[in-house]
Amino acid sequence: MSHDGDELVVLEETFAGQGVGVEAEPDELEAGIKPWDPEKIRVSTKSFSLRNVLDMIDSKDLELAPDFQRNRVWKARQKSRLIESLLLQIPLPAFYFAEDVDGMLRVVDGLQRLSTIHSYVREQNLALEDLEYLHTSEGQIFDELSPALQRRLNNAQIVVHVIDPTTPDEVKYDIFKRINTGGEPLNGMEIRHCMSRPRSRAFLRRCVQSDQFQRATNGTLRDHVRMHDREAALRFIAFRLLGNVDRYEDFGSLERLLDWAAAQLDDPKLVADNVLDQLFTGFEQAMFNAELLFGAHAFRKWSTWNERLSPINRALLESWGYALAEANPAALAVAREEIVSEARKAMTQDYRYIESISSSTSDARRVRERFAKPQAILKGALE
Repeated sequence: MSHDGDELVVLEETFAGQGVGVEAEPDELEAGIKPWDPEKIRVSTKSFSLRNVLDMIDSKDLELAPDFQRNRVWKARQKSRLIESLLLQIPLPAFYFAEDVDGMLRVVDGLQRLSTIHSYVREQNLALEDLEYLHTSEGQIFDELSPALQRRLNNAQIVVHVIDPTTPDEVKYDIFKRINTGGEPLNGMEIRHCMSRPRSRAFLRRCVQSDQFQRATNGTLRDHVRMHDREAALRFIAFRLLGNVDRYEDFGSLERLLDWAAAQLDDPKLVADNVLDQLFTGFEQAMFNAELLFGAHAFRKWSTWNERLSPINRALLESWGYALAEANPAALAVAREEIVSEARKAMTQDYRYIESISSSTSDARRVRERFAKPQAILKGALE
């Protein structure tokens, strides 16, 4: 957030030089996080043959997290050149895997490379094109390569850094954030996606793929390249699981709360299937009510002097979503004009509230501020 004269300028987050439809959320508190004990790092380095790694993928001992959206950026030429590099026996950069307590491995860094190799060797749905050196292999799928080249690919050795499950989560997060994947470090939700289990990932996918979520966010977050769709849904779910916003102080940061919420969703003993259904129902109700009230401006800053469509604001989504999850649509429709007017006034004149949805959004005081405002607006309009 910045000011241009008297006008509030909303800063959009970018990825690969392009806007991603989500408002940037600078958090000055990150600088104050205490460093962890480096003695707690547990990372081993191993060498695997590609045949061994592909077998692990097929047996589901190694998970590729196929819905990791950033993988979609690779073109056919890049994929072919990767295979060509292996056939030329050029060593690949190291991979990072994370191991859980059950011995399951998840790919943290190298997802696109392994997906490409698996697609070529096992799925046979990639033909080589635009090769630089091996012109005789142009247009060939794996089975059409010479036996010598097939062996070379299968026997190629890759270096893997395996993060041990005994490594504390905060240490894992820092390791992951330092890994440069595709030119961009992983963000918190991308890391969480790699560390979580299929149950929470499937539930969050169900939330963000729902028609009501897509309508409320005007399709802006569809298959989001930085997983901000999943993060937005998880933030809403986390506070619903928390129940009382005052309990947020027990976690100290939004990242820790989201880690806790993902772990809750992953364990059916902590969040049963029927509770998942209730959470989904509340999520859809919140999305419906937000669209009912704010239309295309739902979960976006909308001051009294600006009719332009701002980027999605995740702090607005979690706090207004929380307030609207159990609201009666008929009552909201009657009071719509007053609710929208008060909300826009708060986003224009109340600078403490504006700060709470703009920066340092992990700060406990600002969390309380932004959750209290929509609840107060609804109470005043509906009672």
